[in-house]
Amino acid sequence: MVGISFAGCGFLGVYHIGVASCLLERAPHLVRGATRVYGASAGAYVDAQEHYTLWRWFARKRSLGPLHPTFNLVKILRSGLERDLPGDAHLRASGKLCVSLTRVSNGENMLVSDFTSKEELIQALICSCFIPVYCGLIPPSFRGVRYVDGGISDNLPQSELKNTITISPFSGESDICPRDNSSSFHELRLTNTSIQVNWGNAFRLSQALFPPEPKVGSLPVLAEMCQSGYKDAYRFLKDNSEFLSYPKEENICSLLY
Repeated sequence: MVGISFAGCGFLGVYHIGVASCLLERAPHLVRGATRVYGASAGAYVDAQEHYTLWRWFARKRSLGPLHPTFNLVKILRSGLERDLPGDAHLRASGKLCVSLTRVSNGENMLVSDFTSKEELIQALICSCFIPVYCGLIPPSFRGVRYVDGGISDNLPQSELKNTITISPFSGESDICPRDNSSSFHELRLTNTSIQVNWGNAFRLSQALFPPEPKVGSLPVLAEMCQSGYKDAYRFLKDNSEFLSYPKEENICSLLY
């Protein structure tokens, strides 16, 4: 039995959608049998593809992107979650989904895995992605306590047993992550996330805070990020064949369009 952990990554969260799509298609037993699914910030939204794509587009269409005064990330996320999550979402998530939060009063990390209502689940997710100043000045609250982005205190939460498959859109030591052609041996450890020091990750960090134009060249940027996540997950499954349900080679690109 293993857990699955999705790192917080801002606007790069579409990468996680590609990873999740691959795991659900090629190793569904791995997802169904996971003891816990951990998430920080955007990693906690891995199942919310439609409204996640919407708020990326909403941020980019303004000249200042997410810094535009009319851009309200919390409002967009709440609207999408209220619309897309089923009424019993809190029952499905309780005991399975672990959301990483950072307590404002002391900066300590808190993992929340039980939810008494859909509204409480939504509030936990909003707290987990709230970046101070960037998202607003007044942090949201969960059960009467104010919290901010879980990635500030633990960006890649894991089980104490260390039997967790770690996923990150930044190249480094995570189990599922990009593999950059870089000779750099330097690595940063940012709140439990391994990030290799190279230009590829520098570019990804900029995209995490400021979403790219919707389309560059012939391939939409969002689709390219999603495809990258799918390919990296498939490589992990092939390297760890005990997890793979469908070893037959297929055209990965055809599965994304």
